[in-house]
Amino acid sequence: MKLIKSPVKMLLLLLALLGLFSPPLCAAAADGSWGLSFPQPGQKPHGNASASSLLAYDAWFVGSGEEKVIYLTFDAGYENGNTAPILDALKKEQVPAAFFLVGAYIRDNPELTRRIAEEGHLVCNHTMNHPDMSAISGKEAFAGELARAEELYRSVTGREMSKYYRPPSGKYSTANLQMAKELGYKTVFWSLAYVDWLQDKQPAKEEAFAKLMPRLHPGTVLLLHTTSQTNALILEELIARCQALGYRFESLPFLTGGTAG
Repeated sequence: MKLIKSPVKMLLLLLALLGLFSPPLCAAAADGSWGLSFPQPGQKPHGNASASSLLAYDAWFVGSGEEKVIYLTFDAGYENGNTAPILDALKKEQVPAAFFLVGAYIRDNPELTRRIAEEGHLVCNHTMNHPDMSAISGKEAFAGELARAEELYRSVTGREMSKYYRPPSGKYSTANLQMAKELGYKTVFWSLAYVDWLQDKQPAKEEAFAKLMPRLHPGTVLLLHTTSQTNALILEELIARCQALGYRFESLPFLTGGTAG
């Protein structure tokens, strides 16, 4: 057996043995960029903050319990012709979704924005300008990014934006989470995504299924991008494959235990 000579290592080992020390990964809602690791196919992933620690900030990345539920979410920063077929598939399959829209998307695509809302989907806040929100430390600037998107959405639709927020690129801080909570927002990360946003490297249909299907798990918060031609192509079949495995699709209030706008 190798002797431990470092006093710090000896202390950490002693604390671990006593159950008084745990890695910071899940001990608190860690700052940084949202990330996931998957233990086994079909099991819930580990986030770089635990589900329980996020709850203190009204934030979620996965559903609780073992119900085979999927929450379908889309991020949209610009339009390239794929949102309409995505909406067509959702309407045909009668599946609810949440669309996290950037201000520029709302400004440039008022008709699609109205259609998303009119067809019963949640329109949620992805900020006005898609900045690195973790770099914003002042509450006024943070609130402004959300408020300007709200105002633009209100002017286009005459409706109030749903009080769900997703940090652009998953970059966040605990201070951000607290500010969002104080502004009445629920922060929603994700528990499953794949590289679908590269326009010149769109995955083939079966490649997409191979990346997504084995990683489905109870309470999946699935992040897709509306700019993906692959997503528009596979969505109807993706929904059918998920349902064949016993999953059902729910809207975000089912995840968060209440309404949010």
